[in-house]
Amino acid sequence: MSATIYYNPRCSKCRQTLSLLQERGIEADIVEYLQTPPTSAELDRILNLLGMEPEALIRKGEAEYREHFSGRELSRAETIALMVQYPQVIERPIVVIGDKAVVGRPPENVLNIL
Repeated sequence: MSATIYYNPRCSKCRQTLSLLQERGIEADIVEYLQTPPTSAELDRILNLLGMEPEALIRKGEAEYREHFSGRELSRAETIALMVQYPQVIERPIVVIGDKAVVGRPPENVLNIL
């Protein structure tokens, strides 16, 4: 079994989630999404796998959220495009295994898709 983890090495929840996967012998492709943001199509697919709308995957405490998102009427496509442009606002970590995905907050959430 292999997984993809959208990861920020400075995030303790990301590190804990990756460790949880590794402890279970699951190989993880690590995508440092701040360096290599997902495309709009990839993020749309991830949101569909999560069963979420973009707004639910946004970190609203980030300055980029306040500057570029807050108070605006945005379509789904516009929100996703801005999330790709400002990946700091994307909640983390996100783990994708096959056709399932989960946000690793808390890290144990990943157990739901194993």
